Amino acid sequence: MSSELIPVTEICRLAENVLHAAGTSRQVAAIVAAALVRADLDGIASHGVLRLPYYAEHVARGRVDGTAAPTTRRLAAGTAQVDARHGFAFPAIKAARQVAAELASATGIACVGITRSHHAGALGHAVEDLAENGLIALMTANSGPVLPGPGGKRPLLGTNPIAFGFPRREAPPLVIDMSVSIVARGSLAAAAARGERIPEGWALGPDGDPTTDPAVAMNGTLLAIGGAKGSALALALELLASAASGAAFSHQNTSYFQLDGPRFSGGQFILAIDPRRIGDDDFASRAEALCGAVLAEEGVRLPGDRRLANRARLTLTGIPVPSDLLRDLRRRAASAASLPAADNRLPAALV
Repeated sequence: MSSELIPVTEICRLAENVLHAAGTSRQVAAIVAAALVRADLDGIASHGVLRLPYYAEHVARGRVDGTAAPTTRRLAAGTAQVDARHGFAFPAIKAARQVAAELASATGIACVGITRSHHAGALGHAVEDLAENGLIALMTANSGPVLPGPGGKRPLLGTNPIAFGFPRREAPPLVIDMSVSIVARGSLAAAAARGERIPEGWALGPDGDPTTDPAVAMNGTLLAIGGAKGSALALALELLASAASGAAFSHQNTSYFQLDGPRFSGGQFILAIDPRRIGDDDFASRAEALCGAVLAEEGVRLPGDRRLANRARLTLTGIPVPSDLLRDLRRRAASAASLPAADNRLPAALV
């Protein structure tokens, strides 16, 4: 399938116009567009502008409120809840990240739950931003039901990704971002869009048999990393993302790739820790020493190295967008009033 390289500022403006044409406010559209483009810059196409047609349809069909502004309640010295109000997750994550940083700086630790939320995208960006401010961060999220419970066969739990961010001395934060499923569901959509097969062992079809057809897998069940152990981890993360935050469980939501249905009410959970409050005033240097020990072995790389390399390269070359998708996005954006001419700066995602 052919693709075109689109400059970052251009694809960000296009994404904003697609969302605004569907009924999203300009303020929310800017935050969502920047988050999707940021994922594409890191080479995470499954969470990038590939999602735009689904997001736009969710707004147009009332599955998400494109004008909702999140509200924040501080519940204790180190805890808070952010209500996305059935809106996009990214404005709520921005609010949660800000209050988590404030609370952790004041008390040493913060737990923030996000409720009534949409798709959380690439979690690594929120923890990266917190780690840039010297905090250790953890984030998880639920989704629609795609994974079985421990020992089960029917879809019950979400892919329930988990991300960690650790500050380093004179180096970008160490970011570990992984799905509890063998592969993110967005990767199936990306493979289907490219007309590619998926490896056996990633997913089962609706009949419970293994499949290498991503379109069939989208209607089936994803498999967890480590078998029953991965399913148990997904269960634990489900409790954090939904039970602790007050959100709906994955099995009470529907797929983010489903266009019609009730409004999404998913959940996310952020934990932020100030390492200076738990015994070491120079965590970043100690983290750097451990990273150095890991890298001392030939051929070893740190998690996130490929992501950072993609970011540097694609910032210069532009982002590859499948031609069919690009035509669809331009068609969707045609009814939106043009944005002001962009300058040469990159969009500041989630700031």
